[in-house]
Amino acid sequence: MQIRNRQMAALTFRADEWAPAKAAAQALAVVRAWSCAGVDEQDMEAAVRLLVTAAVRDGGRRVSVHLADQAEKILVVALSHQPGAAPEGAVFAALTALATVDSCGDDLADDGRRLWALLDAAPRPRRPPRAP
Repeated sequence: MQIRNRQMAALTFRADEWAPAKAAAQALAVVRAWSCAGVDEQDMEAAVRLLVTAAVRDGGRRVSVHLADQAEKILVVALSHQPGAAPEGAVFAALTALATVDSCGDDLADDGRRLWALLDAAPRPRRPPRAP
């Protein structure tokens, strides 16, 4: 996998029960540093947790998370470094239920299974305050 000509980051974690929470926290810190004002932090955290949880289930010793931004979108890829099982239907259903996830998927490669989600980080218009 090659990601070029945009901001990117790679994070690596031991594939254990704490990996999803650690990955979500570090991924949010990276995206905040990129000044992506429109990113929905709750969706971002949920997407990273879902992807990393699925990658941990593949049974490898480590999981890596790769982040990239372009044109007000954030790409999140979790790599299990293990050949994975069948596509994760429940994970994809949970990802597509998140309001800012544009698309998601997985694929198998020599370096393991990749699970990914593309999140919309365009600033949302503010809602007018409700009348009292």
